[in-house]
Amino acid sequence: MRRLFTLALALLLTACQKPAADAGTGGALRVGMELTYPPFEMQDASGKPDGVGVKLAEALAKDLGRPVRIVPMEFSGLIPALKSGSVDVVISSMTATDERRQSIDFSEPYAFTGLALLVGKNSDIQSIDDLKKPGRKLAVKASTTGESRAAILLPDAKRTAYTEETACVQEVAQGRADAFIYDQLSIFRYQKNNAATTRALLKPFVEESWAVGIAKGNDTLKEQVNAFIEKFRKDGGFAKLGDQYLSEEKQFLESQGIPFILR
Repeated sequence: MRRLFTLALALLLTACQKPAADAGTGGALRVGMELTYPPFEMQDASGKPDGVGVKLAEALAKDLGRPVRIVPMEFSGLIPALKSGSVDVVISSMTATDERRQSIDFSEPYAFTGLALLVGKNSDIQSIDDLKKPGRKLAVKASTTGESRAAILLPDAKRTAYTEETACVQEVAQGRADAFIYDQLSIFRYQKNNAATTRALLKPFVEESWAVGIAKGNDTLKEQVNAFIEKFRKDGGFAKLGDQYLSEEKQFLESQGIPFILR
């Protein structure tokens, strides 16, 4: 009877234990990302997550010996989700800034980019300095470094933040904003799609880097991610992703003497 009681108690305790996958320490690697940023984080024609960031997440999970689970959400919710433990890492073209480092940790950079400008086709704007003139209006995406840098560098300009990049582009294309401040690859793509009404100033006025977001205190995972990034780069993984998703952008930027983002 004592053995039966002990066995029953053990089974009960086992049944009450929380699965490892739920705890985020084993099972699937839960990766938070906003799937509205092609070709880095997006959905394919069937609605399946795709893009550079998705492939990077899949390769990372494989390196860790864990399946991957993409957790889509708005960009502004990524850091809160990481801090609350709802996701294990964030891979979402997120710039590693000092402000963000106050609440989360970052891996070593996996991409190097910078902020550029989308302006009107017939605008007189040639650089960031031209936006310091009185009466300038800016379109920025909420919770991005474009928004925070605009506040620092252009405090006198009127800034309007939008949750969607396309809304910022339309503000410029339709003449309601003088410029949209965002990363150079996005500016390249949006100018190409709005060539009749916009112009791109692609030389970065602020250089940035993207990294994997990791919760503070999770040093083991941070070391594992850094080791993966170093190995992935040496094995040519980033170069392959660039050729797969960004071949046109790579060719254009290099022709302008601007280093490619994945290197």
